[in-house]
Amino acid sequence: MNELEIFTITKEAILTLLKVVSPIIGIALAVGLVIGIFQALTQIQEMTLAFVPKIICVFAALILLFPFMFGQMQNLSESLFARIAAGG
Repeated sequence: MNELEIFTITKEAILTLLKVVSPIIGIALAVGLVIGIFQALTQIQEMTLAFVPKIICVFAALILLFPFMFGQMQNLSESLFARIAAGG
């Protein structure tokens, strides 16, 4: 295994990570922003109001996006296993 292959594998792993994590982080960011604006407008400073809707939305997004996330991880794993089999 040379340096080019290592950089290629690292690049693929980082891109897969970004594809898998970005939708969940984006949803959490959007929900947090909406809740923050709501709290600022109403001056309600309840801690559970900030966390509970965000957790519910993130879990719902995980359930809905799981097939996509699994597919991305499966593609990366198959690519890595094919490289291992070809090298060995």
